[in-house]
Amino acid sequence: MTKKTTTPIPCSQHDHKKCKKNALQRARQVCQKNKVRLTPIREKVLELIWQSHKPLGAYDILGMLSTEGQTAAPPTVYRALDFLLAQGLVHRIASQNAFIGCSLSSHPHVSQFLLCRDCGVAIEIEAPAITDAIAENAHQYGFSIDQNTIEISGLCQCCQQ
Repeated sequence: MTKKTTTPIPCSQHDHKKCKKNALQRARQVCQKNKVRLTPIREKVLELIWQSHKPLGAYDILGMLSTEGQTAAPPTVYRALDFLLAQGLVHRIASQNAFIGCSLSSHPHVSQFLLCRDCGVAIEIEAPAITDAIAENAHQYGFSIDQNTIEISGLCQCCQQ
């Protein structure tokens, strides 16, 4: 049986400063390895995304930038998001048209997301058995998968208490 990987559940005991710091450090390593530039605006967008484990829309990010005194136009934010997606540093949550930091950016993977309908937190999991089952079924139907993102809504551990 293949081991599944999950992100920590960001409850009150979660050290979010450490989480964000590790994500930014991983991003610098990924960009250095891929020989691409993590510009200040790209890094800032990633930092804003990692401020919580809740998906953020592009206009949320734009608003946060302007609150911090930075001027950026929507195309600038979208270009930064496209770059971060291409480097595997963020994921797009299609049902919310929003973005979440990738906690598994150290290796290529297909993720599934547990989305809390109460607090809005998104928990990334990597369950190869799910990915393999989808790929096998798609193959049986001659279907070519372009993108595979599964979003599951429910209540996180914190909201159930």
